[in-house]
Amino acid sequence: MTTAAWYHRDISRVRAEELLARAGRDGSFLVRDSESVPGAYALCLLFQRHVHTYRILPDADGLLAVQATQGVQVNCFRTLSDLIMGYQHPQKRLVAPLLYPVMRESDPNDESSDGDDEKPSSTFVTPPPRAMSPAGQPPPSSSAAHLLLQRLQELRPNSAGCEIVQLLEEYLHSNVCKDLENVKGGASGLQHFQCILSRACDSLHSEIDQTLSSLETLAKVFDHPCGHLTFSTMQNTGKSPEENMDNLLHKLTALCNLLSSLEKRVLKALQEAVTNHNLSLQPESITVPQKLGKPSTVHSFQVKVVRYGRQTVSVDIDAGVLLFDKKTGSFSVETVTHNRIVQLVKIQRSPAKLKMVIDSHHNPPRELVFESIKKREAFCRLLQLMKAAHSQQSELDVISVFVGTWNMGGTPPPGSLQSWVTCCGLGLTPDESIASLPHDIYAVGTQDNPQGEKEWAEHIRATLRSATNIDFKQVAVQSLCNVRLAVFVKPEHEGCISQVNTASVKTGLGNTLGNKGAVGVSLLFNGTSMGFVNCHLTSGSDKALRRNHNFQDILRLLSLGEKQLSTFDISLRFNHLFWCGDLNYRLDLDALDILKHVSKREFEELMCADQLTRERHRRKAFFNFKEEKILFPPTYRYERGSRDCYLWQKYKSSGVQVNGPSWCDRVLWKSYPESHIICTSYGCTDDIFTSDHSPVFATFEVGVISQFPRTELGSERASIELEVIEAVVKTSSKAKFFIEFHSRYLEESRRSAENDSQYCEVPGFLKLGWSSKQFPKLHPVFSDLEHLRDQHLLLSVKSCDGFESYGECCVALHSVTGKSSDPFETCLTHRGEEMGSIRGRIRVYIPPDRRRIRERVYEWLCMEKDEKETTKDHLSRPYSCAFPTQAPSSSYMAAPNSYTNPAYFIFEGVPVLRKVEEIPSPSKESQEEWAKDAVIQLPRVTGGHSHGKSFSQAPLKEKDRKDYHRLHQGWPMPMRNGPKLYPNMSTTAPVHESSVPWIVEQSTTASGDNSLTALQIAKSLSEVDFQPVDRNYQYNQILSQQRHHGYDYDLAGERNYSWEKEVSVLHGAPETVRELLSTLGLQCYSLDLSRNGWDDLDYFSGITEEELCAAGVSNPSHRRRILENLTKITWED
Repeated sequence: MTTAAWYHRDISRVRAEELLARAGRDGSFLVRDSESVPGAYALCLLFQRHVHTYRILPDADGLLAVQATQGVQVNCFRTLSDLIMGYQHPQKRLVAPLLYPVMRESDPNDESSDGDDEKPSSTFVTPPPRAMSPAGQPPPSSSAAHLLLQRLQELRPNSAGCEIVQLLEEYLHSNVCKDLENVKGGASGLQHFQCILSRACDSLHSEIDQTLSSLETLAKVFDHPCGHLTFSTMQNTGKSPEENMDNLLHKLTALCNLLSSLEKRVLKALQEAVTNHNLSLQPESITVPQKLGKPSTVHSFQVKVVRYGRQTVSVDIDAGVLLFDKKTGSFSVETVTHNRIVQLVKIQRSPAKLKMVIDSHHNPPRELVFESIKKREAFCRLLQLMKAAHSQQSELDVISVFVGTWNMGGTPPPGSLQSWVTCCGLGLTPDESIASLPHDIYAVGTQDNPQGEKEWAEHIRATLRSATNIDFKQVAVQSLCNVRLAVFVKPEHEGCISQVNTASVKTGLGNTLGNKGAVGVSLLFNGTSMGFVNCHLTSGSDKALRRNHNFQDILRLLSLGEKQLSTFDISLRFNHLFWCGDLNYRLDLDALDILKHVSKREFEELMCADQLTRERHRRKAFFNFKEEKILFPPTYRYERGSRDCYLWQKYKSSGVQVNGPSWCDRVLWKSYPESHIICTSYGCTDDIFTSDHSPVFATFEVGVISQFPRTELGSERASIELEVIEAVVKTSSKAKFFIEFHSRYLEESRRSAENDSQYCEVPGFLKLGWSSKQFPKLHPVFSDLEHLRDQHLLLSVKSCDGFESYGECCVALHSVTGKSSDPFETCLTHRGEEMGSIRGRIRVYIPPDRRRIRERVYEWLCMEKDEKETTKDHLSRPYSCAFPTQAPSSSYMAAPNSYTNPAYFIFEGVPVLRKVEEIPSPSKESQEEWAKDAVIQLPRVTGGHSHGKSFSQAPLKEKDRKDYHRLHQGWPMPMRNGPKLYPNMSTTAPVHESSVPWIVEQSTTASGDNSLTALQIAKSLSEVDFQPVDRNYQYNQILSQQRHHGYDYDLAGERNYSWEKEVSVLHGAPETVRELLSTLGLQCYSLDLSRNGWDDLDYFSGITEEELCAAGVSNPSHRRRILENLTKITWED
């Protein structure tokens, strides 16, 4: 039965409007599934450049009708095909007759396409079975089953006597109709067909078991003693057909892996035997996981205290004291209790320096210089733990979360995974003094996992028990075939966990098979909602588009979180959403070029060829998600048994398949605005060899909020009032709109009245406005400022005709809990795509007796940027490349490039421009890509092949320039000098911003209103493409830019990053005191300074003129020269 050409199933509203706009003729139409009502349809009709959407609903008798206003008689039809035929003629209450159906587009990258879709021979064809179901169509036994039986009869002579033919014949005679009925009811699988497959593969199970057993015996004879090849045979009896098929797939994967590596294992064993001149058996060594005792609560650090010299500082967490050992006498140990430490201030210019305020802000702070930035961060973490341990608060302010992902390659894991859960390996790793400290929550995701669910969960628990000496409690485990996600929590936090939900989504073969897909777990930690997603996306270097579709399907279909937020996708349902897995995004570069850059540790350059990076720049996937800067080598595809080389060529019967090294395994996150979250580590292990992937880890410092806020008697309640809201949405519709408000602190969702202003200046974008009288007054459940400042309000812009969402957003109340109304401004998203922008004014009234607040533990740590201006640590931190999501409050007197004209369609990641005429055309040596508030330069990958890509931005045409000036005429509104869309972003793009951390900063000047128009952004979204790499591009140009901006200091500052031990990466900058003095021509002082303890550049950066004189630099001009040049060294993170 052929699917109707005009029926597009579950495409998005935006995609439907794009297809109709491309058709361009009045009367063009298509039908899609409704986004708001399950089982209903949406008829989209183009007329006079606007898309009109009509909802098609089934009644109690299964008849279909176009929804009409109350009192208007409706026309009912049995099937969608009849309905479409009926509305081909005028005078049918539609704005235009249905004349030109818009056909479906086939996706060449869709792995689920089986090539069976045929183009219709006429304008209208029979609609799909699902489209007929509301109309009461009789069972298709006389049509579909008969047609399939005919096909079977045609094929039967070639397969006479085959058991599968008999099973299939039985299925077509009886059970195919039952599966069709289940599909009509929304089922995603074929229960009876799975039984046929399971019965047909019964003999295959035993054959594979026997073959596996034989091959494993052969492997054990020759394999290295530390090898671990045992594959637990899975029993098939008593399991459902779907589980049997999953087990069969597991076994096939294990068999393929064993066959592909067996010869190499035997060859390696024989080579070792020849080398050792004997074949004697060695006793099997059993690796026993190292048992760690209770982590020490006293940690010591060697520091230089400015003006006081070297000291040993010890942190005693249990006693709650800080010990300063001056080493000058028997009574030289100073004790500082935790309550005397008022504040810690990090110095951005000197990442190893820390200021400590003791007793009072009026006292001069102590300046400590640590051996490295890792040591300073470990010290701060320990002091934070000490503060929390001795806090008088009953609930936590901050917790630590571990997120790990590993594609196990179908092979059982080694005996110990301790290096994974303790974040030991390559990349951004914690200092050894805190590596053994347990995290509060562990979320461990795996793909191609051959172990059973219970076996795997117990393995992780045992690993955590061995590494931390704590018996962690299991929160949830969720599996989809061999994709698993397990979440564990400390025993003392078990009572903080509530509202645990699990879900899974299949994305393999048309979202019907679970060989690819995602699993998720959501929970509430006190009052903070968290979501964890582990996914395995489509593989293949050329399947980036399909991976984007996988992501969007998971975002839309994964059923996690609270039910009242089900209208929002999962990216807006949680305070913090952590997303990990084998995303399978590859590097678009020749494998040899990749290996060359990896050998030189040039990971920043490779990021320009990373598919995930590009798709995020194009806003096609993971929009508004963050990722820490990658400082570790690609995690795929290694040769099993070692991490010495990549196995990038795979020999098959069809030829040689090339899998260049790639960062397939990733961890990203997305948090509500103004929430406290910091990524504290991101790396991979280097000692787990059983898979061709390396395990990846990431840890986060996460702020949590109270579950039960303080309540006091009082008649006055808090209230939230919205004064004005203006939005720009991406649509060709002319419908009226309303805004729906959701929040966990509201008793129920509320909605506004219809918008009172609306017009379109640029085709494809609609500007909407609501005044204060259109909004209800919102009353939160609790009225305490302490609780409300941590809350968020979710907004959804919906149409009044079909109640479909045109964009959603989240507004934080942290910055708007003042006495007067405050502005807010953010972007609108839908199904993971950017749909527009919204801004307005909001006032939160708090009763005077409910305005008490307390300082949080994480607010005790600050960042001093320029030795004068101090801002909170969650705004900027040199240790992590990530900028946490918390931001200062908006102000309408913000930077001069603030967006004031609602004609402008603002996107995060799109720069401001002074004039369109000043936009430079792409140069031959570099291409520009829009990111954050500034034009930034993407270094090109220095590969010598045409399939290497870089970014390009098409110059505007003359027509666009005219539209730009026309849109600058403005829109009357009561606000002026609006805030920046993202006030925590500077005018120039910050180096190491977590969403694009590998970009080299370029300064830019801007004045006045420099925002982009809707038309320009529409062009930028649709026309961004990649151009071939210029083969003559010189890497030295990139290095000169990086030296100028202090780009890669953090690598050089960390000598204990494993991959950075051997190679200096701070090109051109001095790495030692001797090198600095040599560049100044003052190397004669090197020996004297070294004898006086000034042999470390981090220590030397804080030296004073008096200390230079005491160390032997007697010439005043030489002292001045040294100090002046020290201040010129850029110590940016």
